[in-house]
Amino acid sequence: MSFVKVKSGGIWGIEGYEVSVEVDISPGLPSFNIVGLPDAAIKEAKERVRSALKNSRFSFPQKRITVNLSPSHIRKQGTLYDLPIAVGILALMGELDKDRVARFAFLGELSLDGELSKVSGVLPIVIALRQSTRQFILPLPNAHEGAVVENIEAYGFKNLSEVIDFLNLKRPASPVSLKTQENKTEEDMDLSDVIGQSLAKKALEISAAGAHNLSMIGTPGSGKSMLARRIRTILPPMSFEESLEVSTIYSVAGLLSEGLITQRPYRSPHHTASEVALIGGGSVPSPGEISLSHRGVLFLDELPEFPRKTLEVLRQPLEEGKINISRAQGRVSFPARFTLITAQNPCPCGNYGNPYKECTCTPRQIKAYNSRISQPLKDRIDLRVWFDPVEKEDLVKHKKGESSKDVYARVLNAYRIQQERFKNSKTDFNGRMTNSEVEKFCLNMMDTESKKLLKDAVERLKLSARSYFRTLKVARTIADLDQSDYIKPHHIAQALQFRMEER
Repeated sequence: MSFVKVKSGGIWGIEGYEVSVEVDISPGLPSFNIVGLPDAAIKEAKERVRSALKNSRFSFPQKRITVNLSPSHIRKQGTLYDLPIAVGILALMGELDKDRVARFAFLGELSLDGELSKVSGVLPIVIALRQSTRQFILPLPNAHEGAVVENIEAYGFKNLSEVIDFLNLKRPASPVSLKTQENKTEEDMDLSDVIGQSLAKKALEISAAGAHNLSMIGTPGSGKSMLARRIRTILPPMSFEESLEVSTIYSVAGLLSEGLITQRPYRSPHHTASEVALIGGGSVPSPGEISLSHRGVLFLDELPEFPRKTLEVLRQPLEEGKINISRAQGRVSFPARFTLITAQNPCPCGNYGNPYKECTCTPRQIKAYNSRISQPLKDRIDLRVWFDPVEKEDLVKHKKGESSKDVYARVLNAYRIQQERFKNSKTDFNGRMTNSEVEKFCLNMMDTESKKLLKDAVERLKLSARSYFRTLKVARTIADLDQSDYIKPHHIAQALQFRMEER
């Protein structure tokens, strides 16, 4: 029989699916055709496979070769089908045992010399195929990625010759073990590095503990960006399920360098980033910055410099925790449950409110600058904090505040309280409570004085319904940081302090 099926997989959005690479060799004029809606990279596989076989000391059949990628109605993309195509051809040439080939799934790109190169999307494919096969043959750089999934045997090889020797039982190999991927920082960072700004540090602590969106406004050089970067040092840990979810997104994006990601992501795109770069998309949709920030933090520095249209697309994912992208081929939903942190100057020159420098902007310029951010987006910000310039005396003395270790201890305690509170719910943080949960865990946990204070604030500050509920969520987190079961008046007062409009 001149026909063989080799098991492989594909990606749509961040979901994997099984692909059968069907290879047929028949008499006729020499040709090599790939069908099944392949993209340009797959169509070029025939040249890579031909050269890889030749340079791995195998002959290439001078016959009619047809490769079908099934299911044929889904467009395939990438270079991960090089290896299964080569294995299929070798199996039909009698170089490999077909029954042994059928036990494995194959993913990998081939260089012209037969080397196996890293591919994207291995993790979701392994998850999708784990019901039908437990053994995967992968490029060595992807092997730890495949090992993330429980009860999976992932074998990593450097080149095609090693794969063939292993399948022919000439080369022993063991499945790789699970590794974790740490988020690397360029320098050791600590909250104590930031001089002064005690109120802003408290806001950052609340944001980290309850996943509350935070806006930082102040003069240049007051420490906004420096403080935002240090939120990574106080974020609570991720569960295994969350780590697997985040790792899957990074696998599809080709950013998973080793194995499981165990630290919450922190992404900081430049304000020149396009709408597609921020939310994801493309002809074949891929995740954007908001999905790469899933379960972590998205920091937008110089917020008014982002195009308004780009910022407006954040409204849906901030509410729903996902982004839906529609294309002619279908609809893709990417997870995007992130904490938004923004930083901006108060005016174009940056010196509005600066006691040491005079602002050169007109009232119209200041209003136009701040109106680049719509009110509906501002309403989705839970915490707003103003940065005054660092006092000269504090700067000279360089007096350090609390360390990240001390703040992290409080954040972790508050996070554990929330884990217990939401153990029977899909909610993970106070900042993402539903309205019914706000009533149960906030309104029903307040005394008469706290309720009166909140009612007076709603009337005086003319809070919208969204702002009202977000204030309660922030108050709940502040109470958790104090390890208080009940929300007290000073918790409400502090939450309201952070909801004040910028000066």
